[in-house]
Amino acid sequence: MKTYVVIGLGRFGSALARQLCKLGAEVLAMDVRSALVQQVAGDVTQAVVGDAQDKDVLRSLGVRNFDCAIIAIGDNLGASVLIAMNLKELGVPYIVCKAHDETHRKVLEKLGVDRVVIPEQEHAQRLGRSLYSHNVLDYIELSEAYGILEVPAPKPWIGKSLKELNVRAKLGVNIIAVENGKKTNVSPPADYAIREGDLLVVLGDNYALEALQKL
Repeated sequence: MKTYVVIGLGRFGSALARQLCKLGAEVLAMDVRSALVQQVAGDVTQAVVGDAQDKDVLRSLGVRNFDCAIIAIGDNLGASVLIAMNLKELGVPYIVCKAHDETHRKVLEKLGVDRVVIPEQEHAQRLGRSLYSHNVLDYIELSEAYGILEVPAPKPWIGKSLKELNVRAKLGVNIIAVENGKKTNVSPPADYAIREGDLLVVLGDNYALEALQKL
């Protein structure tokens, strides 16, 4: 199971923390504002009040043991820079940081942040992809080549098990979760039969995901 720490629980950070947890990840969410922490506490693995600008706070939370840290406070350049430096020094293997603009991005990249995102640009890319492919419900870009797609189950798949479909070998994608109504089946077993109304959360490279949309 992938583990993430999300620092900053404004609209962007809280939505990201909830989405990662929904996809089956273990998520530690933190903010200096207790009201925001309380709002997400029931939707993530752990939510804490803390100042990530204090390296000792991050150390006590064991952030170096997480796979990825996301700094979601892009409106404060000074704070995001200090937090990024703390995370780098503590040995977090992969750091993602929200930026306010291109200047902010360049500063963070010079610090060695692994990925810098400007949410407005990311949102525009997802919206464009969604409008182009009407059956796509959501798309999360993991890198330039890979993403996670949420799509209704293709009609030819209805009634067939995941073993029968063998999508990993045939399409090069992985079905990481299946949603039906309010239930989410994370890492569904090979004998799971696709039902009408299922929403599939699929991981793969962009070429494979585009092929999936054409089924």
